[in-house]
Amino acid sequence: QVQLVESGGGLVQPGGSLRLSCAANGIIFSIRAMGWYRQAPGKQRELVAGITGGGHTNYADSVKDRYSISRDNAKSTVYLQMNNLKPEDTAVYYCNADLSTLGSGYREYWGQGTQVTVSS
Repeated sequence: QVQLVESGGGLVQPGGSLRLSCAANGIIFSIRAMGWYRQAPGKQRELVAGITGGGHTNYADSVKDRYSISRDNAKSTVYLQMNNLKPEDTAVYYCNADLSTLGSGYREYWGQGTQVTVSS
């Protein structure tokens, strides 16, 4: 059984920083793309940042130059460094991974979500 376990959310003032982590636990054969999504109240879930197995990254326009995604393949972990946070960044952030595991081909997995609140 594979689980994506997120950590690092919380309350931060505007202009502050947070770092989210997401570790894939279980018997994992290979991880392709990993990413972070977010969902604010009353809005649809949106892609924030993604990273391929080869390290290619992409970002939503609203977070470019403020967020940075990275991964540690040895630890099956993806990170999201968030700087200069704004109140509109407030949302539940979800980790996503496309991976293969024991007895299964590639499929998508989701974390449980971690709350990020930006407020003074």
